Amino acid sequence: MFGLPWDQTLGALMFAGMIAFLFFGFPVAFSLTFTGLLFGFIGFGLPFFDLLPLRIWGTMTNFTLLAVPLFVFMGVALEKSGLADELLETMALLFGRLRGGIAISVVVVGAILAASTGIVGASVITMGLVSLPTMLKRGYDKRLICGTICASGTLGQIIPPSVILVLLGDIMGVSVGDLYIGAFIPGFILVTLYIVYIFILAQWKPHLAPPIPKAEIAAFQAQ
Repeated sequence: MFGLPWDQTLGALMFAGMIAFLFFGFPVAFSLTFTGLLFGFIGFGLPFFDLLPLRIWGTMTNFTLLAVPLFVFMGVALEKSGLADELLETMALLFGRLRGGIAISVVVVGAILAASTGIVGASVITMGLVSLPTMLKRGYDKRLICGTICASGTLGQIIPPSVILVLLGDIMGVSVGDLYIGAFIPGFILVTLYIVYIFILAQWKPHLAPPIPKAEIAAFQAQ
């Protein structure tokens, strides 16, 4: 295939096969499993199935990877309990007096959820379900809404604790704690840059991110 070595060609075909299974509508878990088994057999033959149990056992006894399902559980607990929803609503009213205040609150809550769960999907879904109707109702620009929610959701990849850093630390044989230390400052610099950008954009083009009406804030405080 294009003059590539056999192992690189097999890797490219494996990636293409996985994408094809996903496009056909198969569940992600079954697509990954079948792709791995099929191309493992093509690349290694029957001895592949002799090595497979050892590989599975090695992964199951890796205590570093134990953090992954626990992070997922913590993200689901925050979402199902409603704590994330209440946090976002409170932060939105706190920053609501400012132009772009709801968008700024989405970034702040995104950073808090990222530091709590490290799950990108949980952060994006939670903030999207709660903040999208609120910002649309108050006349926020749709491009600003989508950009804010997506950018804030990606903070879960870099702000510790992060599932991605746990997986990278295990794959590269690097201390997860060292990766957390290295990602801490860049993550919060990114949060600050997001907030500064939204604030400047809201001052420059006020129609993109209007503030919450004072009457609504007063009614909430009176409760």
